[in-house]
Amino acid sequence: MTVIDTAPLAGTSASAPTLVHLSGDIDIFTTARLRRRLINTLDHSTDLLILDLSQVTFCGAGGLGVLVGVQGRARTRGITLSLTGVPPRVARLLRITGLDRRFPVTA
Repeated sequence: MTVIDTAPLAGTSASAPTLVHLSGDIDIFTTARLRRRLINTLDHSTDLLILDLSQVTFCGAGGLGVLVGVQGRARTRGITLSLTGVPPRVARLLRITGLDRRFPVTA
């Protein structure tokens, strides 16, 4: 699993979103590192944090737990967590678990 976070560029509007690109597997071996990176990203995020999942090849239950936990932390800071580029397998998992109604998803 690779995390490439892109903080808002200097000089951009305060409302410009923070975009984080995830790739690879989000599984038991990567969830702790992902959780730490995303929580750290919240410290410099704008009011919108977008996770680009287009390069995610697998997401297990632990990965879903990370998304839910980070969303809760984001909400307490007034930050909206949104998903984009959700692969079909991950979209199906979100749908089956009902989490598709919890996360805003953009194209």
